[in-house]
Amino acid sequence: MTPLYAPSRRQLLLASGTLFAWAYLPKLARAEGRDPRFLAFILRGALDGLATVAPVGDPGWVALRGDNALSLDGATPALKLDDFFALNPAMPNLHRMFAAQEATVVHACATPYRERSHFDGQDVLESGLPKPAGAASGWLNRALAGLASGGRVDPNGSKALGVGPVTPLVVRGPAPVLSWAPQRGLPASADTVHRLLDLYRHSDPKLAAVLEENDRLKAIEQADAMAHAGGGKPLPGPAQVRGYFAEVAGAAAKFLAQPDGPRVGALALDGWDTHFNEGITKGRLSQLLGALDDALAAVKTGMGPAWRETVVALMTEFGRTARINGTEGTDHGTGTVALLVGGALKGGRVIADWPGLKPANLYEGRDLAATADLRAVLKGLLRDHLRADERALAENVFPGSAAVKPMAALVG
Repeated sequence: MTPLYAPSRRQLLLASGTLFAWAYLPKLARAEGRDPRFLAFILRGALDGLATVAPVGDPGWVALRGDNALSLDGATPALKLDDFFALNPAMPNLHRMFAAQEATVVHACATPYRERSHFDGQDVLESGLPKPAGAASGWLNRALAGLASGGRVDPNGSKALGVGPVTPLVVRGPAPVLSWAPQRGLPASADTVHRLLDLYRHSDPKLAAVLEENDRLKAIEQADAMAHAGGGKPLPGPAQVRGYFAEVAGAAAKFLAQPDGPRVGALALDGWDTHFNEGITKGRLSQLLGALDDALAAVKTGMGPAWRETVVALMTEFGRTARINGTEGTDHGTGTVALLVGGALKGGRVIADWPGLKPANLYEGRDLAATADLRAVLKGLLRDHLRADERALAENVFPGSAAVKPMAALVG
């Protein structure tokens, strides 16, 4: 196994994908002769679910997106999932998993959050609470703290490392945590830097001042480069993003695949805030989806035989507007998709209580309306895959969610 190390504060600020893995093997699952793995992907910045899995059978789809609407007969055809939905063509690996019944899409899905702040949306997504509340622990950690250890890995030997203020909330809490970060980080995007600045202005003004000065120097450097090259603001290239996503996802899988390794993990991938130049088939979003597709393939490869007992859940804080904005992007929205992959799934399905895309059906006249609660999806996976107690899920893991029933039959 790759040795663990404590990354520096600067590395934590620059690395958008960090693995936080929990070492217990659920006792009940082991008693059943199972050895389940669970990996959560947090896609920070708000994923455009309509551009990822397009409702090509909805007559309102083309009216909303025009030339930016994915179609089965477009210049770059979408990948058919069923008679109503099609997958972005940048994701052939996910399409193959879907055909092999190793992937499920839950559409028109969202957390309980209905505003459009990244910080608050991520707080709700990772805390599991019904509204932003500055929680000290996340739903994944609380879920696992409630499971008895099966003894495969000694929990007392898995002490949390000091990971600084950017530790994902989803894994904070009483359960012991292992941490790992890649030696090379992906440069932070502009929206990531601005969100970090906002956070540190309140919690660490001195660090905020350093970051602001660094941002000013970078702007001067980039302005000089633009003057010479005549181009736009430099962003990490597609090859760099693809390599980075695949590296962190593949590393996560290798940790979880080890006989004496952790069984549950989470990683965060940044960059999904596509306000401008979204590019449904050729631009920024297409590149990100291609990188994510490579990451999913890396997970399957890295898991090896353990893939058959694996579930990977991909989620984001909220969706994006149904219509394209004036800068060829999308703004903060509501409904989106949750993507599930893994050999333990009962896959090959798009699960959706479709709300429709006519103007009258849009949430607040602008967003895909959410008809599926992400907590129902996660509760179903935690109950049926890891054998978490349903009462504990409603009272402790996702407090106040008794009315949100676990989604059944997600796993085989």
